[in-house]
Amino acid sequence: MDLSEISRRDLLRQAAVGAAVTAVMARAAIAEATEPERRHHWGMVIDLRRCVGCEACVIACKLENQTPPGVYYTVVTREPLPGGGNDRPVFITKPCFHCEHPPCVSVCPVGATFKRPSDGIVVVDYDRCIGCRYCIAACPYGARWFDFGDDYEFLPAAGDTVSPEYKQYRVRTPDGSPVGNVRKCTFCLHLQDENGEYDRAAGRWPACAKTCPGHAIHFGDLDDPESEVSILLRERNAIRLKEELGTEPSVYYLP
Repeated sequence: MDLSEISRRDLLRQAAVGAAVTAVMARAAIAEATEPERRHHWGMVIDLRRCVGCEACVIACKLENQTPPGVYYTVVTREPLPGGGNDRPVFITKPCFHCEHPPCVSVCPVGATFKRPSDGIVVVDYDRCIGCRYCIAACPYGARWFDFGDDYEFLPAAGDTVSPEYKQYRVRTPDGSPVGNVRKCTFCLHLQDENGEYDRAAGRWPACAKTCPGHAIHFGDLDDPESEVSILLRERNAIRLKEELGTEPSVYYLP
């Protein structure tokens, strides 16, 4: 074999690898330059002592987002009180946790679910979602649901209602998105204004937090030291579920 041919082949291979690396670095630089600046870190602080398990948050969420049977953006679980006998359980409200390191994002084969760089909210692109449900399996909090196309018998059928989710105002039809897609809590981001801001006084606030009669659900910007959620976290000892997984959820609980 001609040694000059081997050298030429190796040189071409190295050149190809170098070009590929350069292209990847260039794309990364462009993405970094165009990525929106982090303006907020929306999150929740839920007071377990104030929650009475009424599930008003669950109903308010379903009405706000027009979710079908089997799809719940927030649920309330009942756990026995440790050492407390069988009197009063601990009620735990569980929306999507909008993790800083969401495992659902890394397993999606088509990039349909991702964390918004501007405010940390994890979302689903219905037009890209293929319904593989890998993200459902990966979520350690059980916060994702699949839309099988079911409807409530006593409410308007799919196609007769419009969901404000993602400000897309989709008409849900049996053969169109989000039927066949994975769905989840969005912190009611459709209530944000054009600058990505909520307005509690104007009612543009996540439905669960706005409705809770016991004022157990607190919502706000975790990056704002003067926000209600930040003050609560400073004044009281809070916990997060499954912190050992390193997901860094944006939902805290006050025991």
